[in-house]
Amino acid sequence: MSASPLPQSTRPDFAALREDFPILHQQVHGKPLAYLDNAASSQRPRQVIDAVTYYEEHDHANIHRGVHTLSQRATDAFEGARKRIAGFINAASERETIFTRGTTEAINLVAQAYARPRLQPGDQVLITWMEHHSNIVPWQMVCEQTGAELVVAPIDERGQLRMDEFERLLGPRTRLVAAAHVSNALGTINPVAEMITLAHDRGVPVLLDGAQAVPHGSVDVQALGCDFYAFSGHKMYAPTGIGVLYGREALLEEMPPWQGGGDMIRMVRFDRTEYNDLPWKFEAGTPNISGVVGLGAAVDYLGAIGMDAIAAREQELLAYATERLLQMPGLRPIGTAEHKASLFSFVLDGVHPHDIGTIVDHDGIAVRTGHHCAMPVLDFFGIPATARASFALYNTEEEIDRLAESLLRAREVFA
Repeated sequence: MSASPLPQSTRPDFAALREDFPILHQQVHGKPLAYLDNAASSQRPRQVIDAVTYYEEHDHANIHRGVHTLSQRATDAFEGARKRIAGFINAASERETIFTRGTTEAINLVAQAYARPRLQPGDQVLITWMEHHSNIVPWQMVCEQTGAELVVAPIDERGQLRMDEFERLLGPRTRLVAAAHVSNALGTINPVAEMITLAHDRGVPVLLDGAQAVPHGSVDVQALGCDFYAFSGHKMYAPTGIGVLYGREALLEEMPPWQGGGDMIRMVRFDRTEYNDLPWKFEAGTPNISGVVGLGAAVDYLGAIGMDAIAAREQELLAYATERLLQMPGLRPIGTAEHKASLFSFVLDGVHPHDIGTIVDHDGIAVRTGHHCAMPVLDFFGIPATARASFALYNTEEEIDRLAESLLRAREVFA
């Protein structure tokens, strides 16, 4: 996902693109907002806001169930977005694109509809030490339900997966690998293509948590060869409460529905029910229609800019932040992998991360502090929390300079 610098002739005008985000043009505590919390949730461009507003004002109705004009327009908007989202990740078919509430629900769907019917006592699910809780707890639950074992591949002091151990732990009882494409706490970009090859050579399917990957570079699920890929809209400039599970069609066809209700059925009688086709078999109930419309607008927005261009710009910001912040005495970066996405986690001697967050907030700067829903990662590094600055296409070097200056003031306060 790393990218080469862009030639000026093909470089988007990122300063102009910043104008697309109305929320950025405000003051917090009397200072211009510098929003550096994009790994938690990104902001929405006007194009996404307008698409959702237009749907709500002109087209809202329930989908798939009405012959009237508004229902048909809502259905066209919903399914049209699905087609564009499938194209965005290069799924082989729209049937492989399941709408969920987010990455968490997508992973739980696979745990319960794919893994639970297949796992037996003594079987193993292999994850890594750098996972978000959403890619740990669902597997703990399904292991408790089936008697399977959760196995964890270790990381090194730089926050990189130890590939020798990962390969060793891919044993004869491994039934599934579930791993982050990009770590939300460290920024590490995992060598997922190599991981998938190693797993597939042993007949083991792979799920990737792509929540931190899809917003920051091109993702081609067919080229990767993964079996499942999960991601969320709100980290890629779309509304909250909407996400996607990609699954290979052959696997999805074999899986039973996870939830029952309306729209996931073709025929219902008291003695039996016939389930709907893909993808609707896994989309019980009225969905987040406006969220899907917003996600469709977000992939249009990202596609128009170009994911390679976004990746290159964010790598510039990461390089600048790394050089600038490492000049500060007492600052220790957490996560120094060779290949990283655009986030910088750190601790500062003598200053608790929560105090860092409070002080920089008074300077109008939003960063994330805490365990980042990745407690095992912080346990590995022997710390309770970090501060995390994470960058998006609308961030600037000037905002990073402001963060550095604010951190100096934090050191002075707690010296």
